[in-house]
Amino acid sequence: MSQKEMADAFMKQVEDFANMMKQSMGLPLVFDQKTGTALWFDQRELRLRFFISVERIKKFFEALSEGKVLATRCKETGKIYFPPQVDCPDAPDSEVEWVELPRDGELVAYTVIYTKPYTFSHYPDYAVGVARLSNGVQVLAWVRETDPSKLRVGMKVRLEVVKREPEGYLTYELVPVEG
Repeated sequence: MSQKEMADAFMKQVEDFANMMKQSMGLPLVFDQKTGTALWFDQRELRLRFFISVERIKKFFEALSEGKVLATRCKETGKIYFPPQVDCPDAPDSEVEWVELPRDGELVAYTVIYTKPYTFSHYPDYAVGVARLSNGVQVLAWVRETDPSKLRVGMKVRLEVVKREPEGYLTYELVPVEG
């Protein structure tokens, strides 16, 4: 059974339970499996898919396939922007240039995601963190660590390009560095 089929089967079970609750008590409530917390089950499904033009920052995505993470730097002010942007707010008439981000950084904040959106429900709990790279740029990304108790503010991390599975697209993560 594919992950989509499993997710659809799970949602069908939740919907059936919510309908049963609605018939018995007049409310479509379900209960969180971990905490037992009562949750309202909305009877409407919201599904979003969209296209976003990335033409002006296409180089960022092309660089991922080369194992690089790029930012843009304003030629006039020298400010580096990540995620990359093609206009400098402080010098609107200036041009920007592409620069590769350094890989080494320090974790400045993180959180563990236990309650995930439906489209991320196939992932185990995961951490998201902010790292300050050696050039001062801050990057928000998933942190590759299955044991959140090992994460510490101030720990060394490395920015790496990875293939996100099962979706199969390239992105970047923060990876704790030993020692």
